[in-house]
Amino acid sequence: MLRRTIPMLILAASGILLVVAYFSPFTTSWSETVLGWFNVLAAVAFVLGAGNLLAVNLELVSARRAGWAYALITLLSFAAMFVFGLFKIGVVPNPDHPNVYFAGDYESSQSAFGWVYEYIFSPLTSTMFALLAFYVASAAFRAFRAKNIEAILLLSTAFIVLIAQTAGGMFLTGWIPEDSMFAFLRFDWMKVGITEYIQTAGMRAITIGIALGIAATSLRLILGLDKSYLSKN
Repeated sequence: MLRRTIPMLILAASGILLVVAYFSPFTTSWSETVLGWFNVLAAVAFVLGAGNLLAVNLELVSARRAGWAYALITLLSFAAMFVFGLFKIGVVPNPDHPNVYFAGDYESSQSAFGWVYEYIFSPLTSTMFALLAFYVASAAFRAFRAKNIEAILLLSTAFIVLIAQTAGGMFLTGWIPEDSMFAFLRFDWMKVGITEYIQTAGMRAITIGIALGIAATSLRLILGLDKSYLSKN
């Protein structure tokens, strides 16, 4: 019973405290205290996440299961970055404290951590996003079928924005004068109308819907109506 009641009480008290602190200027320090507790819990969660990462990948490597080589690379990368960041290898000392080795910034480009991040991690991330663009384009080509009016509108909008981003848009409609009555037929003008007006209105509606959903979910959690986060045992 206590395993379910205590977490609910902690959640309700924290939620009510943060809501009251947001609207009341006299309780601002309370919210800062709770946020400090949150930072401590987040740090503990990072430790648990790192332990889970090590446990899962060590099991894959020891059992030689499918993909164990990738798990080994993950473990080696984790260990290397952990050592680089913890011991600040290659870090230039802070000018204000030149005799204190650990006073420098571990993310500086001179450090091993910063070098790996800038010259290995960032290029790999850019490569993954570049490959993702081809996957998205392929999936969009297969998914966009003009079967109904909604699909036609989606396909037409995507085509206009895509063409406007390339030289083909200027080649096809760039000859239309910008001060003429037919300037709205230019791909660059249509793209501006779609991205700055139609898309902005849609994103604001989605944002408002998300905010209302978050508020409703938070209220259910504070009132104890939603117990999905509790253990079933």
